[in-house]
Parts: sequence; C-alpha cells; structure tokens
Amino acid sequence: MTTLIIGGSGFLGTELIRQAKAAGHRTVATYHATAPAITSDTAWYPLDLRDPERMAVVAAEVRPRLIINASSGGADWATTAEAPVRLAVIAKQHGSHLVQVSTDAVFSGISRSRYDETCLPDPITPYGAAKAAAETGILVVHPEAAVVRTSLIIGHGRSVHEHLVHRLAAGTTDGVLFTDDVRCPVHVSDLAAALLELAESGAAGVHHAAGSDAVSRHELGVLIARSDGLDASQLPAGLRAQDTAPGALDVRLDSRKTQESLRIRLRGAYEFLGLYEDASDPSHTD
Repeated sequence: MTTLIIGGSGFLGTELIRQAKAAGHRTVATYHATAPAITSDTAWYPLDLRDPERMAVVAAEVRPRLIINASSGGADWATTAEAPVRLAVIAKQHGSHLVQVSTDAVFSGISRSRYDETCLPDPITPYGAAKAAAETGILVVHPEAAVVRTSLIIGHGRSVHEHLVHRLAAGTTDGVLFTDDVRCPVHVSDLAAALLELAESGAAGVHHAAGSDAVSRHELGVLIARSDGLDASQLPAGLRAQDTAPGALDVRLDSRKTQESLRIRLRGAYEFLGLYEDASDPSHTD
C-alpha cells in the first residue's frame, strides 16, 4: 500500500511517516521549503501546494492508495483553503482515499463549548475560516474523503507549545498563557495512529480526534513544565478575552463518536504528560 503524506517534514508529518513505515506502507512524502534528510525507505517530493500542476504531477507519479494532508499553511487562503480542495479533486481522479487534517479553530466557542462532529463551523479567525472552507470544498468534490479535526498537538518535546513553555519558563521570550482559552490537547503519536486507522478503514465524512482532557493553555503549560522539570511558577498567565487578537475562548472537541471506531485510545494531557493521578480531579475535564 502506497501512502502519500503531504507536509511530511512537519511535526505531525514526521510521526505519520514513522508509523506508516512501521505498518509496512510504501511511504512517500512532500516538503515545501527545506529538503529533509534523504533516507532509502521514504521517497520525497518538493511541493508548493499553491502549484496545482506540480500537485498533479506528484500524484500521477506516486499513484497513492492513501493521501493524508498534514500540511500547515497558516491563514494563507491559497494554501489552507484552496489547495486542499484541488488535492481532493486529484485524489478522486486517482481513486485515492484522502484524509484532511483540520482543526478546532473552525469553531468560535461563543455559543457553546463542547463540539461534536455534527456541529457546523463558525470560525472567527482567518485561519479557522480557511480550514472551514477547505472542509466544505473537500467533502463536496470528494464525498468519500475524511476530514479529521484535532486540537493542540503535543509530544516528545518537539511541539510549538512545548517550545514556548520552555522559553517562557527560562524568561527568554515575552508572552502569556491564557487561562480562559480551553482546548483538548492530543499526543502526536495518538493522533498519527488515529489518522492512519481512519485512512486504512476508508472512513468518510467528519471525525474528531482530540485528547480526553479539557485544559486551558496555561494549565497545559503548567503540565508541560512539571513533566519537564521546569519551574511552573515562572509561566505568565493572561486572559484571551483581554487580548487584541481574535481567538476562540473555549472549544472542546467531543471525540467520543470517533473514538468508538478506533483501536488507538486518544489519551488526555494529564495522562500523556505523566501526571495521570491528578486527572481524578473533575475540574480537569468538562
């Protein structure tokens, strides 16, 4: 089975490659700017998602059975909203099953806090709007595709959130961690395993794959600091409600329906950061 991982040089993409190879897949991956270290068991293709001709060439050469789009284009509309829809068209043409990684940023957290797979997007940021547009377009042109929404991705000390906590604890960067911005962080290894399961099963439609614990960004920072032996008291706290940049306050992805179909268990932050005993406090979940 040939699996094409778009954005294979990123944090999630790297873990997807590792697990796909371990599962016996012939693994092909793309990168945008910096070529990764060449290995004999992964074929790499340079790809700018804004170039539809190049995208078509890669798909025609690879002819993948599975495509997982783990790329991160931020709020750039061409990369994050338009390119995944073109990718879905190409996947449909080649008979490839597509899994699109989406985000809890498609929700506002204004009218509710818990969101299951039936909830309609209501983004309030450019990034969330681009991801929501991609979701809609993909399922229109390729109804057999899967859209998988997730939350903050953590793991192995390599995530942007873990790096930020280390810099804040050391006093080498400015900023605060919001106490009123709640998410359901997921471990990168759990998420990658869930994505591969959904891809291999031919799952279609919208799925949620987030951790089981709802925590604020500051609470998550404290957990990371404790796990890594840092002084959590050095982490500055603030309120997103008082911040000038737009952003959802409380978005808790309800992943229970998707979890029922998965072998992998999507752990909560307290468990995967080694502080599972504290998770018995009901204030740590919703």
